[in-house]
Amino acid sequence: ASCSVWLCEAQTEFKRVAEENVTLPCHHRLGLLEQGSLDIEWLLHISETVQKAVITYSGGRVYDDLNEEQKGRVSFTSNFLAGDASLQIISLQSSDAGKYICKVKNAGQYEWARITLKVVEKPSKPKCWLEGEMLEGKELSLQCRSASGTAPISYRWQRISEEDERAEHLPPNSRVNISNPGQVLLKNLTRMSTGLYQCVATNEAGQESCAVQVTVQHAQNIGMIAGAVCGVVVGLSLLFLVVRLTIRRKEKKRYEEEEAPNEIREDAEAPKAHLVKPSSSSSGSRSSRSGSSSTRSTANSASRSQRTLSTEATPHLTPPQYSQRQLDRKETEPKKVDYNNLVRMGAPAVMVPAQSRAFQTV
Repeated sequence: ASCSVWLCEAQTEFKRVAEENVTLPCHHRLGLLEQGSLDIEWLLHISETVQKAVITYSGGRVYDDLNEEQKGRVSFTSNFLAGDASLQIISLQSSDAGKYICKVKNAGQYEWARITLKVVEKPSKPKCWLEGEMLEGKELSLQCRSASGTAPISYRWQRISEEDERAEHLPPNSRVNISNPGQVLLKNLTRMSTGLYQCVATNEAGQESCAVQVTVQHAQNIGMIAGAVCGVVVGLSLLFLVVRLTIRRKEKKRYEEEEAPNEIREDAEAPKAHLVKPSSSSSGSRSSRSGSSSTRSTANSASRSQRTLSTEATPHLTPPQYSQRQLDRKETEPKKVDYNNLVRMGAPAVMVPAQSRAFQTV
């Protein structure tokens, strides 16, 4: 083929940011030759041997769903039959980058164009974090990194003024890691190192930022806080222990009070029987010893009656015990003396009261 058949155009390069829209130009003069035989085709070369169709026009019909990744995002921008077969791509993605070829054929004549599309993606919002201790005299590392974005990505740390939120230079004791610009080391921390630090990630597509707060504390204050926390913990532990011991002591006391009535003491002595002592009869008996024998007899009879009643009133005494006690008492009782014998023996006469004589007669 000769140049009279092929209309050659210079290669053009476009660079766009992801999520933006782009229009790739393609113009021809073959639309008026034969309307029914006009063919337009856009191809994307992924590699030297692999290519895929993006959008085509053939047989009076447009086919824009040939590529699943670009389905719904590609279209002809204008009246492609009149000579403008430019391709529009919306919401660009990094996979849209590559070499595009526009081919127009009609009545045996061809026109084509080559366009290189570069899609750059701005850095994703970086992640900022701290490594180290925020204590006076210690070292602290500021870290910053973006998960995605078109390389190269540069990182810059700066300090933000609390008054007017203006960017300031880092403290003099800071050092930037040359091999990893996203890392800054703050040495020999002081109270002046306290502040808000911002990291800005930048590439040719744009920039994103993140920030961290640095609060340097005095070591002595940390010790006081730690001591106070330990004191609170110990105090709570002691309080819990005292409450627990008090509860256990109350439970033990209540248990002993409940179990005391149920205990049977084996060493307790059996209840003893108490004989009722006839106090009135005994006194009468003592007075009658110096008197007459009839008075003694009357007292002895009364004592026996009282002992009999007392024995009946105490049925818990066993018969052997009662009999033994009765024998002992009989031995201690004075023997009866006949009044007539006393007279014969020359004993002085004793007046016997009428009541005693009458009682004796009975």
